[in-house]
Amino acid sequence: MAKLTIEDLKRIKEKTAKKISVRDGTATAKITVHMGTCGIAAGAREVMGVLMEELTNSGRDDIRVVNSGCIGMCSSEPNVTVEIEGGEPIVYQLINSNKMRQIFKRHVLQGEIQTDFALAKI
Repeated sequence: MAKLTIEDLKRIKEKTAKKISVRDGTATAKITVHMGTCGIAAGAREVMGVLMEELTNSGRDDIRVVNSGCIGMCSSEPNVTVEIEGGEPIVYQLINSNKMRQIFKRHVLQGEIQTDFALAKI
């Protein structure tokens, strides 16, 4: 296996940064469903399924959906973080299918933070 050069690492860094950034010119929003063991046990898979359904139905291609592990707040799982370009990330707690639909329609599409479900601004 060939050794990586500094230039190789820089190219990998740039490519990865574009994939994960909300501000890369293609994504206006990033939604993270936290799917550690605790999140999955609390229903994160169902939340992800509903989110993907809502995204498909919206016809939008400028919204990035990702998953991650636990963020350390197991008692408030499932957690979902919404990052809208130009705004602060909002972590939502105790999310179920209905709450996910509401968050997608109102926060992601209309920019209205759903304070009833919000846990924190980060």
